Amino acid sequence: MEGVLSLSCVVADAQDRDNVMRSYMKPRTVEKKVIGPAFTVKLTAGDLIDYLDVFKHIKAGDVLVVDAFGETETSVFGGLMAGLCRAAGVIGAVVDGSIRDIDEARMLGFPMFSKAVGPRSTHTPGSQRMDPYEFNTPIVCAGVAVNPGDLIVADEIGVTVVPQQNLAKVYERAKQQAAVEEAARKEILKGKTIEELLAQFGRL
Repeated sequence: MEGVLSLSCVVADAQDRDNVMRSYMKPRTVEKKVIGPAFTVKLTAGDLIDYLDVFKHIKAGDVLVVDAFGETETSVFGGLMAGLCRAAGVIGAVVDGSIRDIDEARMLGFPMFSKAVGPRSTHTPGSQRMDPYEFNTPIVCAGVAVNPGDLIVADEIGVTVVPQQNLAKVYERAKQQAAVEEAARKEILKGKTIEELLAQFGRL
């Protein structure tokens, strides 16, 4: 479904508007579609640290999803992490918190989605401490429950999550939704009225 317009919207519609991260989660580097399984990281509120051990476990094709408790003043992901992710084959990062070095990540072509952007780093460079944190555990990211392996669908509009157990059903519904929208777009260009479109498609 790479070529589908407004993919995060289509996938949200296919889930009856459920599993949509809060509207503050936006692309901060490059506007690429990101579609892949979640590798989750849960930090500790008020004690935000670096979590470099994640690279011992995350796999190529994964999307790094970080629960940083919506903290906007301490960045938990930056340019060096983006470089390490890219080298590991990770396809994007979704952070419910702050990130930095977006110019560096943009240069790398690495997609990063976050609540905020700011220059302040974690305390790890000073304390040298990189624990505790949890990885591949259930988290809440921007208001949505995310389990390891859930599908992350992110684009320039926002971030939608598909629970792993619903993948087949949502995929079929999303395909149908995308086909209806594409057909409706063509009919609009032909000059169909709203009434005619509603009669044909049942919705806009």
